[in-house]
Amino acid sequence: MNILLVFPRYPETFWNFRYALKFISKKAAYPPLGLLTVASMLPPGWKKKLVDMNTDKLEDSDLRWADYVFISAMDIQRPSALEVIARSHEAGIKVVAGGPLFTICHDEFEGVDHFVLGEAEPVLPQFLSDLEKGVAKRIYEAEVRPDVSLSPGPSWELIDARKYASLNLQYSRGCPHNCDFCDIVLLNGRVPRTKGRDQLINEMEAIYRLGWRGAVFVVDDNFIGNKKKLKAEILPAIVTWMKDRKYPFSLLTQASVALADDTELMELMVKAGFDNVFVGVETPNEDSLEECGKHQNTKRDLVNSIKTMQRHGLMVYGGFIVGFDSDPRNIFERQIDFIQRSGIVAAMVGLLKAQRGTTLYKRLKGENRLTEEASGDSTDLSINFAPKMNRERLIAGYQNIISTTYAPRQYYARIGTFLKEHRPKLRPRKAGLKPVELVALAKSMWYIGIRERGQRYYWRLLLSTILRRPRSFPIAITLAIYGYHFRKVLAGYARRPQGGSA
Repeated sequence: MNILLVFPRYPETFWNFRYALKFISKKAAYPPLGLLTVASMLPPGWKKKLVDMNTDKLEDSDLRWADYVFISAMDIQRPSALEVIARSHEAGIKVVAGGPLFTICHDEFEGVDHFVLGEAEPVLPQFLSDLEKGVAKRIYEAEVRPDVSLSPGPSWELIDARKYASLNLQYSRGCPHNCDFCDIVLLNGRVPRTKGRDQLINEMEAIYRLGWRGAVFVVDDNFIGNKKKLKAEILPAIVTWMKDRKYPFSLLTQASVALADDTELMELMVKAGFDNVFVGVETPNEDSLEECGKHQNTKRDLVNSIKTMQRHGLMVYGGFIVGFDSDPRNIFERQIDFIQRSGIVAAMVGLLKAQRGTTLYKRLKGENRLTEEASGDSTDLSINFAPKMNRERLIAGYQNIISTTYAPRQYYARIGTFLKEHRPKLRPRKAGLKPVELVALAKSMWYIGIRERGQRYYWRLLLSTILRRPRSFPIAITLAIYGYHFRKVLAGYARRPQGGSA
């Protein structure tokens, strides 16, 4: 049997770093780890092909080759997923759909022959058995949370790793927190389930044997959900493995702001090769944090927590939201002030969306405040509920946040704030810039230093970093390129109608 695994396109957004990737000649940030893992669960005799539409076109010849199309997607990929389903249907190819989008919204899709809902490990074997026998049902739904230590490693042979900026792996699923706007608990539960030490090291070794040297994204919803196991087993093993191989990877992950409270954990993560961490800050307004159940962010100095992580050698990416019922009229100015003072250079700011099935969605539905289904893109100026704040004021305030924080003067000032706090840890590497970094530097000089407005801030950054913090020069170039991406996306948003998408 021929199985075509298809990963739909992401739209142009702050999150995909599409314009930044061009500086390092890459086509996508990360490969589709879920589909690569599903591929490893298919029967040995079946033929497999993967098309990531973020790196390659889905050709008609691909569809003609396939007996079945397996598709997985997130909500933001919905338009592309609909296109894949329609093309498969027109070609007479049956479609099997799974992953976050379909698990939550499968009843909204026509043209799908079989749904595999929830986490694949408990239910996919039965579906595949029924498929071989010709008795497959339309819906298979996992009723238990699987033991992820039994999950197979990804089928890396299905991708060309050279097209990606980073490879990825998963250590755990689930998050102990229960923020009302987040669908992670709905998809993966509140009890973190983890892989074993040897299993994780074997997955790192598999990536290493590919010849990969560079960024590896540990995609966990909250990497520090089980701190005890991390400190006792996992991180010490990663430290040893990385040292033995002279640190071939730079690691990044997602965690709660509570990481700042644990010095031992931060130090271990940095020793293990973690350089970057994404943190859901959401808002500096305490009442809004209480409203959405983000209790781990309350009763603390959030700016100091961010700076604590930076001082330990971690660059913090931050997620921010406006649109909570408790947001005051000056929330937009407060968000800008917080972002600037914290030195979170890559500040991902979005409008609140009520994702289907979440606690927020259920509350707003009960209050008769839902207006339409969320697009999945928190930055496209659409709102799918009636906000307490005037809708036009909310959208205008959001636009002011992103236009201000990504403007060259404020953006480069934030890089300076970050670099003053950041204490990168020395690891073995050759002196000077790597070839890919030299290419990125040359491109940045042309596109940012010459062609873009506000180029004087770019040249000031380069000069001051060379003179004062030469070790941080690669980071400074990377952040300058990120800013170029953010401004290009922002220019595209300015051309869209409110509530529209590209």
